[in-house]
Amino acid sequence: MALSPKDQDKLRSLERDAEEAYKYMASDEQSSTFKDKELIYELDAAAPKHITSTRITRSEIKETKPWVHFVAGGIGGTVGAVITCPLDVVKTRLQSDVYHNVYNTTVKSGNPIKQAFQHLAETGSALRGMYVNEGVRSLFKGLGPNLVGVIPARSINFFTYGATKDFLIRNFGTSTNNEKTEQTWMHLVSGINAGFVTSTATNPIWLIKTRLQLDKSKSKIYKNSWDCLKHVVKNEGFFSLYRGLSASYLGGIESTIQWVLYEQMRMFINKRSLKIHGTDPTNKTTKDHIMEWSARSGAAGLAKFLASLITYPHEVVRTRLRQAPLESTGKPKYTGLIQCFKLVFKEEGFASMYGGLTPHLLRTVPNSIIMFGTWELVVRLLS
Repeated sequence: MALSPKDQDKLRSLERDAEEAYKYMASDEQSSTFKDKELIYELDAAAPKHITSTRITRSEIKETKPWVHFVAGGIGGTVGAVITCPLDVVKTRLQSDVYHNVYNTTVKSGNPIKQAFQHLAETGSALRGMYVNEGVRSLFKGLGPNLVGVIPARSINFFTYGATKDFLIRNFGTSTNNEKTEQTWMHLVSGINAGFVTSTATNPIWLIKTRLQLDKSKSKIYKNSWDCLKHVVKNEGFFSLYRGLSASYLGGIESTIQWVLYEQMRMFINKRSLKIHGTDPTNKTTKDHIMEWSARSGAAGLAKFLASLITYPHEVVRTRLRQAPLESTGKPKYTGLIQCFKLVFKEEGFASMYGGLTPHLLRTVPNSIIMFGTWELVVRLLS
């Protein structure tokens, strides 16, 4: 059916409105984190009945408050941490030389596939052994400080990343059609800054978590998190709470790689969605929304998987640096980042740099999927 000139003008006006409003659309966890406004679409009552279109009313724009992102990040991190805590305990023990000889009892095959199955069996055996010998509570050791650390860590990380990225886009973004566009180097810088700030703020919490997870049930040193904190400060000094901080900074590379990979996958998902459904969200069915949510959550898990494989040795070094001092000398075995790398490589070989990798991947990949997925759902609910 041919449209009248008046109707054609209406359609052109709608297209312009949609293009202008696209930058505010919160289609996934990241974009909804870093855009301050969420657009409300409503049926254009003024359009002719044979034209199914929507009108974006600028007066209906509502703000997504900053506290929403903090609450949603904390909830997402908490859900992921609770579900995957047993694997986190096993990972920490496999990284530590205290339990190295207890769990690493089988000679590893030279075949990568067989070795992967051996690691899976090793992880299952460690979980079984903890449950049988130490009870079900041992599977959740360190969960208290972990939960205490998750909320500020996730909030600080998301907030710092978003604020840095927004600053860079506003001041250094390339102008395209009167809009500032983001570039990959901005994701890189934002990720580095977020990792640096988060590591500095939360290192004492993770040190206490590590000490509790390495504390043997039969000869327990620490009663709880508070007792562990007092013991460390009294016997080792306040600055000992920052043991492993250099390795945490090195670990910022992992979070940076994850951010960059995730952003690239997110942009691909958004472009594909735009190509298929256009700019009008009413074109999507419930199934489409679920599939896109799953794709974004899966992208977060895949990004974490690849980043972990590349940078995992820093995890082992960080755990070793956070261990309690030797009982025989009262001094720490590992005194610095480089010294720790050299000593572990000399005494245990290169393979030990990947101790606990299997439970780490089994924990962090689903944890990222759960965290990002829960985060987005809570943001949408509270907004």
